[in-house]
Amino acid sequence: MRILLLLLALLATPVAAAPPVVLAAASLQESLGAAADAWAARGHPRPILSFAASSALARQIEAGAPADLFVSADEVWMDAVQAKGLILPATRARLLANRLVLIASASSAARPVAIRPGFPLARLLGNGRLAMGETHSVPAGTYGRAALVRLGIWPAVAPRVVGAENVRAALALVERGEAPYGIVYATDALASRRVRVVGTFPASSHVPIVYPIALLRTSVSADAEPFRRFLLSPAGKAIFRRFGFVAR
Repeated sequence: MRILLLLLALLATPVAAAPPVVLAAASLQESLGAAADAWAARGHPRPILSFAASSALARQIEAGAPADLFVSADEVWMDAVQAKGLILPATRARLLANRLVLIASASSAARPVAIRPGFPLARLLGNGRLAMGETHSVPAGTYGRAALVRLGIWPAVAPRVVGAENVRAALALVERGEAPYGIVYATDALASRRVRVVGTFPASSHVPIVYPIALLRTSVSADAEPFRRFLLSPAGKAIFRRFGFVAR
């Protein structure tokens, strides 16, 4: 009888919800971490966050990585995952927007640059390299390449490009002085005291930088959809705005 009562008590005890696993673009490290903290402060288990280039995350999802939410830094990789039937389409939404900037080391003598068609980026580089995300897969790199093509300077700059595995790796190259200039998101530049923005790319030079979010079809956490809705809420978007994102 005592064992039966114990079993009934265990069954009646609420089981803590499993925290959602979120695969998110590398540029979201600080902001999404702050959002996860705010969610936990409301009494929820803190989400488990995993950051990498959106291209790498999409490949992990395709390979069956256990996760609940995907936040991509572009529509292309979300489209790729959706085309394979790996997200719940009704949960897909545009979460954030960003801007593309040219950065230099904070300790360098680099001056502000007017970014316009034909601007002399190759000359500014001298014998140095241009740090970017890998230009055929990493969203920050594909946006950057598109901008340089639109501005008519890609052929002169392409041989100088160092393609990094994600935007934060490109940022680190400039922070360490291994590249005199880099192309990253405005929010990445804000996250580092070791770089400064020397120019902002015109919005017309590339497609809009959009961060879509969606629930993965394999999601098992009951907290995943509520957390997604929180990120899209005014309270969630206010957090992202603090870190320089455009959130409407």
